[in-house]
Amino acid sequence: MRTTLDGALLAGFAADLATADADRARRYPGDSAARQPVHTCYVPADKITDDLPARWGTEALATLDEHAPDAAVLAGIIGLPADLAPAVHERVRAKLAAEPVEDLRVDFEDGYGLRPDDVEDADAARAAVLLDRWSLPAAGIRMKSFDTPDLLRRGLRTLDLVLTALGRPIALTFPKVTGPAQVEVLGRALDVLEHRLDLRAGALTFEIQVETTQAVVDHAGRLSVPRLIAAGRGRVSGLHFGTYDYTAACGLGAGQQHLAHPACDFARHAMQVGAAGTGVRLSDGSTNVLPVGEAVAHGWRTHYRLVRRSLDNGFYQGWDLHPAQLVTRYAAVYAHHLESAAANGQRLASYLARTTGTVLDEPATAAALALSLRRAIDCGALSAEEVTRHSGLTRDELNVLAERRTP
Repeated sequence: MRTTLDGALLAGFAADLATADADRARRYPGDSAARQPVHTCYVPADKITDDLPARWGTEALATLDEHAPDAAVLAGIIGLPADLAPAVHERVRAKLAAEPVEDLRVDFEDGYGLRPDDVEDADAARAAVLLDRWSLPAAGIRMKSFDTPDLLRRGLRTLDLVLTALGRPIALTFPKVTGPAQVEVLGRALDVLEHRLDLRAGALTFEIQVETTQAVVDHAGRLSVPRLIAAGRGRVSGLHFGTYDYTAACGLGAGQQHLAHPACDFARHAMQVGAAGTGVRLSDGSTNVLPVGEAVAHGWRTHYRLVRRSLDNGFYQGWDLHPAQLVTRYAAVYAHHLESAAANGQRLASYLARTTGTVLDEPATAAALALSLRRAIDCGALSAEEVTRHSGLTRDELNVLAERRTP
């Protein structure tokens, strides 16, 4: 066939874009195959105990048995569909007995406060011992912020004490970030720690807490998230939203400081767009409406509704502050996956069979469907066998599809 653009010209265009393409691939590697926890539990450093993960599970089970001993009662409290309630109730109980905590942070920041150096040193040493002893999918610390020189010194000392004692990477949450310079300084400190502790370069990563307005929009009116991630030089593993510091910084009154406020939606959308394709995971924040005392039902309804809202908006992880919140964390996550499993599996099977069914999916959507089913297996909402029945795919085949996503 006759054309106008010759091969040499097209090769030149490709060469012109080669550097930009390589840079884009570096910045947007896509999501990894690693498991993402459905939550992070925050416990003040002075409150941690050897049996903490198991105790949270025991307390959560006791609350479930007291206030929702069967599926119908739980469904009535939180609004579960009746057809899903038995499966959700059964699987939540099993999860709380076997693996109640998927991710834990020993908190040296707001939940801990300011202590004399010798006290925080002792708590850091004890945290290292327990972090080494607990058998959890993920665990680490939330250090102090870099708001002042004193906080920076104390935060890095605690981090140093814990990492030096353990000699290995842990999950690390960096709070109240206000700009790239703070991220760069933490990155330089981690460079030194890796070198002196004989760790692989880049082994130490951290989550940035998005809880200041400057972490969303900077002084020049630019979205901050891409610059914060870039400043981390590959070390930023996650973005965790901080509900109450952020809403307070926006000038909201106490009664309007909650996850469902539109101000929080704006911040989450900025996080989502800024991190898309980078491999940086997102986590929603917490609710301080706790299911305790006479308010268990109210706390559960509030927490369940907010977790479902987060899931619907693409935030597959969130914060839990109390053992009884584990009940509605897993109830919400399991209901989310159980409601969509059959349809997602069928859509994925139709896509692979190149049949249209009632929906014509793109490759990126198929990858997202595979990732959703993989998440369901990871957290215990579905077994691998159930996913295979729905989709015809094994876990390994889901991984291959999920990793084909393009940024």
